[in-house]
Amino acid sequence: MNCIDYFYKLLARREYSTYELTKKAQYKGFDPNDITESIEKLQRLNYQSDTRFVESMITSYRGKYGKIVIKRKCRDKGIDSEFFEQIWQSNTEDEEGGQLEGLKAKVVRKYKITDFYNIDPKTKRKVWNYLQYRGFNPGEVLTQWQREQEEDED
Repeated sequence: MNCIDYFYKLLARREYSTYELTKKAQYKGFDPNDITESIEKLQRLNYQSDTRFVESMITSYRGKYGKIVIKRKCRDKGIDSEFFEQIWQSNTEDEEGGQLEGLKAKVVRKYKITDFYNIDPKTKRKVWNYLQYRGFNPGEVLTQWQREQEEDED
């Protein structure tokens, strides 16, 4: 099996970043020049795209994890931080509110919260850790939910 056929086999299953493909091919023992040529050919044919890879990562993890975690996962796959930021901005301009609604419903269900202003300290710490672990900024998220509660009461 040559390098390009190996990449076709991999890309038939899921998206891979250029970095991942390079590492996998190096591990298999392919020639570095052959790896580079094969990746360039795949990109010309639009079979491999780091942009599409990042977009699929954002789509897959959005709502379950925050920007920080998704960015770390992309960085682990060889995606540059600046490149990630560009794709994030273009994909999330108007979707921010919808993402937090699902998260808010999950938090309300899990911690039985009815009032975001009067959360007991123990529960607040649990919510804080839950949000932080998933890559959200807990202070910003809780403040936004308090504002939403205020607007609902008016």
